Amino acid sequence: MLWLGGLPSGSVAALGLLTAFAGYTAVYALNDLVDYRADQEKIRGGGLQEDDGYLDGALVRHPLAHGLLRLQDGLFWAAGWALVALAGAYLLNPACAVIFLAGCLLETVYCLLLSVSHLRTLVSGVVKTLGAMAAVFALDPSPSPVFLLLLFLWLYFWEIGGQNIPADWHDLEEDRLFQAQTLPVRYGPGGAGSISLACLGLTVALSLLVLGLSPARSTLPLLAAALGCGIYLLLLPGWRLYQSQARGQASALFNQASYYPLAMLLVILAGFIF
Repeated sequence: MLWLGGLPSGSVAALGLLTAFAGYTAVYALNDLVDYRADQEKIRGGGLQEDDGYLDGALVRHPLAHGLLRLQDGLFWAAGWALVALAGAYLLNPACAVIFLAGCLLETVYCLLLSVSHLRTLVSGVVKTLGAMAAVFALDPSPSPVFLLLLFLWLYFWEIGGQNIPADWHDLEEDRLFQAQTLPVRYGPGGAGSISLACLGLTVALSLLVLGLSPARSTLPLLAAALGCGIYLLLLPGWRLYQSQARGQASALFNQASYYPLAMLLVILAGFIF
């Protein structure tokens, strides 16, 4: 919507929503499939315990490893949604289908690097951001490279600072036990907190830059609302985690940061309406 400068047509929006849902569902299922044996090891060792305050565990984390789904059912589920995503992406723009396949490949690489390198976090950021890249190409086959880069970096730093690091922090003790390679394991709570807070600061700054340079007209109230969302949902919980280095604050940051895209969507829609 930022690149288009308004709302897309109803048919494109409906196909885009279905495709995005199918694509992310398939990629998350792929994560559980590739990590199936590693997750089973963690469960046998007493890891992956449910946490009532952790949004990622609101239902069940890793249902395959917990034995709630058969492996063949998981394969069928992932393949089915992948086919829906691939078809929808191709109809939107063949480039979107290529982006989706690249996301599946990178997600597999991310999982396979679990015990190899903490730099796998960088791959996770790319996977999460590819959906936004595909969304732009679905509306314009030749978008501005500068806008694409800024959009990519905005969401990339949100994923690293507000999602990946706090999620790995939540699993820090079991990751240490099973020798998983993550930023909190590699740099400790202090280092991981500093990296997370820096990424969140870049996220908020880039949000204002993207809004200011997008074809959609950004007014001062819109920029102020975007800044307020960034401060409340990202910077404040990020600062509290940096200061306390507590597992509970990592969960709180993950939870609040998870609402950031929705909050920005509402801000942008309000800007279009008013």
